[in-house]
Amino acid sequence: MSLADLVNHATDKERFHTVKQYIDFCARYLEYVETGLQARIVSQNESHYQFFQYRQEGSFNITRPLNSRLMYDAEGFTQAAQQFSMTLEQLRDGQRPADDLRENLIRTIYTLQQSIGAALDALPAGKSNQARKVNGDLFERLIRLLIVSLDVDCVSGTMQVPVKDVDGTELFKSSYQHDLLCSKDDELKIIGSVKTSSKDRIDKVFMDKFLYNRLTDTALPHIAIFLNDVQRKKTKRENEYGVSATFLPGHFKAYTVKLNPLDGVYYCDIRPNMVEDALLSQHIKPIDHFFYSDLWELLNRHGQRLDEIALARENAHSAQ
Repeated sequence: MSLADLVNHATDKERFHTVKQYIDFCARYLEYVETGLQARIVSQNESHYQFFQYRQEGSFNITRPLNSRLMYDAEGFTQAAQQFSMTLEQLRDGQRPADDLRENLIRTIYTLQQSIGAALDALPAGKSNQARKVNGDLFERLIRLLIVSLDVDCVSGTMQVPVKDVDGTELFKSSYQHDLLCSKDDELKIIGSVKTSSKDRIDKVFMDKFLYNRLTDTALPHIAIFLNDVQRKKTKRENEYGVSATFLPGHFKAYTVKLNPLDGVYYCDIRPNMVEDALLSQHIKPIDHFFYSDLWELLNRHGQRLDEIALARENAHSAQ
């Protein structure tokens, strides 16, 4: 596949309706970058991050930062994808996969999504907003498809939530749109937000939980899944780049302590301060924790009956 073919593929969201389609695209992209790049640029401040620079067919564009500790190469991805599929099958069958497969789960999800994002970085500068929108939509879909592949009912959609007075009389309906709506036994169990980055978005996730649970008088779990929180930054020297963090720890702590904690926050590329800081580490985990344990624990909690809300499903594609 040429870079133009890869970019055309990545911009067509109709080509990504199964987990296998994500895997197939990722394999093609990784094969391309083995020999098709102008250069690999190492980050000046965190050397495990690198940037791909395309040749003339990609207008010499430079990609987003890619974590070389997480991103598979073409050879490694072939085996990794097989292990990944096996892990999903075990989780679907109610088994607990071996802990040594946790890293594979994290790295495969990261590689699947970053292959799409990096391919979209070859688009002209004038289409950067389109690239961000497509990339975000496809990450949301990937996470939904992975959850659906575990035989869990999970869709995106809009809910018309009845707001009642103290006597139980319905006053009006409030509309909520969410990336993840996971249900079991005719009950809504989990509301989730899926974003490539928490930048400019973290406040909304906390407020959504506060408002929803206050208006409905429930304690429905709200979670957030993020890909990473790093972006490219220019250094003082020409043609040299570094990375900067987009996560706002002060905002996160303030909302957690003073408003309400979320029921799970997960990253593929977790930042050092999320592990080292005592408060952050209590509330933020690598994404393997969600699939290995937290998803199942949350599904077993008391939920909200589906017949109490009008749910307009926007995505219910099969993950086969």
